[in-house]
Formats: sequence, C-alpha cells, structure tokens
Amino acid sequence: AVSQSWRIMTIPLLADAPIFQEVTMQYNIVFLDRSTLKIDLKRPAFPHYWQEFDQTGEDEVVARLQNAHIAITNKVPLRKDTLSRLPNLQMIAVAATGTDHIDIGFCQERGIVVANIRNYACDAVSEHVFMLILALRRNLLAYQEDIRAGLWSKSDQFCLFSHPIHDIHGSTLGIIGYGALGRAVEKLALSFGMKVLLAEHKNSAQIRPGRVPFETVLRESDILSLHCPLTSDTRKLISMPELKLMKRSSLLINTARGGVVDEEALAQALQEGVIAGAGFDVLSMEPPAQDNVLVKLNLPNFILTPHIAWASEEAMRNLGDQLIENMEAFVRGEPKNVVGLT
Repeated sequence: AVSQSWRIMTIPLLADAPIFQEVTMQYNIVFLDRSTLKIDLKRPAFPHYWQEFDQTGEDEVVARLQNAHIAITNKVPLRKDTLSRLPNLQMIAVAATGTDHIDIGFCQERGIVVANIRNYACDAVSEHVFMLILALRRNLLAYQEDIRAGLWSKSDQFCLFSHPIHDIHGSTLGIIGYGALGRAVEKLALSFGMKVLLAEHKNSAQIRPGRVPFETVLRESDILSLHCPLTSDTRKLISMPELKLMKRSSLLINTARGGVVDEEALAQALQEGVIAGAGFDVLSMEPPAQDNVLVKLNLPNFILTPHIAWASEEAMRNLGDQLIENMEAFVRGEPKNVVGLT
C-alpha cells in the first residue's frame, strides 16, 4: 500500500533474519512479539518500514533487529549482550508497563531511548483485583464445587451454609505500590467502604505523610494487594516471615509481578492456613512450567488467572494507541514515557 510519499511494507516471515529492501523511509520498525496484542494497530504517521513477528526466541533477536531503528517488544528480553550487537537501534518501544526484561542501564549508556506504556489499564487491573477479592471473600469457588458435588440439592433448607462469607465493606485493604494502579485500586476500595492503608517501603527509616509502616500494613490488613514493580529490592518481598505477620483471615492479591512473592512460601502458607486465601494473575516464570507449585495448587481459596488482568479490549486499545504515540513522539525529538534508572 502507498501512503503519501512512503511505502509501508510487510515481508512474508519465511526467513529468520529480515532483509530490508530499498524503500523511501526513515525508520525500520520491528515488532518482536506481535501475537501478544490481540488488536489491530494503526501505523505511525512518519516514514517507516514495519515488520512484525508473532513470536521471537532469544536466539533470533539479533538477526531480526540487525537493521532496526525501533524495536517493539512486549516480553522478549533485550539484555546487554543482545543490545551490544545492534548498532542501528535507537529506540525500544515497550508494549507494556514493566521493563524488568530490558537492560535499562546499558540503554542509557548507549543512548537508546526506552519508552513504556503507562496508565492504560487502570480500570482493567483494578476491576480484576476486586473480582479476585470478592470471589475469595465470599468463597465463590468453594460454593461452586459444593453445588457440583450435589450438596445444595441435599440441603435441608433453601440455602447452603458450607463456607464462611465476608463482606468487604468495613474491611481494611493494604496497598503495596502506590502508582497509577495502586491509586485506581484505592479508588474502588473507598467506593466499597473499605479502609485503605498505604505501605511505606520495606525497612524504610522514614515514614512519608499518608503512609503506614510496611509491617503494620501486613499486620492490620484484611486484604493485601501488590502493585509494585519487580526490582532487586522487591524480589520475594513477600515470603514466609511476611506471610506469618498477616492475619490468618487475610487475603493476598498479586497483579504486579510473580517474582514479588516467594511462590513456595505462599503455597505452604495456604496449605497450612497461615493466611485465608490468595488471588494471583502473575507468576515468577511465564508461561509457567506445569510443575510450578502454584499451577499445581488445587485449593478453593486460591485463584490463579493467566496474566490477563490488563487484557480487556478497552485496555488493549489504549495500549496500542499509546505505543504508536510513543514512537511518534520519539521521531519528533520529543520522547515521552521514557524509562530511566530508579
């Protein structure tokens, strides 16, 4: 197809390494894992050549990005050893918020701009959080199992009282990570009539206004919801010592990153009744191995969803639009949503 003075072309994905043909263009753009977005994408409003692959293995990245000026990745890792072999690369457009799979330090050294997606799924993720909370507080899975087992049909009255049910109104929600997603969850919590505690960083010597010491949040929360990034400081932020600080009646919700929680410790805590339940949308390795301890865990007080909290159609459209806007801003010389070291 011809658009103004340039052509946007797609080469059939028959070879491992792309061969860019002579076209009137400024930027070669390669999307490494296009199948992670189930939406149509508009194209950038600047001269470009666009190539996309459904998936890309780590051993294929260098060949596919050899001539790329802009790389788009959702989850394909781009580490120093790979980036150092890509002299033409000027920008990495991350089709997600998390950037723990990108070597940000090396990109800064090389002048490679890394831009991520922000605030696109606040409604989607916060609604997913409350879906998990409500299902667990009201023992939805356990009641479904009882119905399938015929217990309601055998009941001596009109209803079946086989599991405790708790309201969330009046309960306490602890939030770890108070960015856009944490704020969106807080907004919904307040609308449900919940008390909200915002956790200070773990082991912090000072408590900021409006924050509560980390351990106090663990002790006092009926529900703990995680919304922090995965960093060296947050890896296994919640392990057995933290789980034992929580109420035995409490719930742990994780829609952040799987590595923030020690999965072995959580499985043990659920089996031993250290906490009452958990709802997870993320795991430390994705896709997980079938022998992952949480994948194997078959308990009515544990809900695992396959990293889909962000994936409403509305949120995906927001993501796609922002992805293109980030590239257009970079080409204009006004990069936005640039990720730096924190």
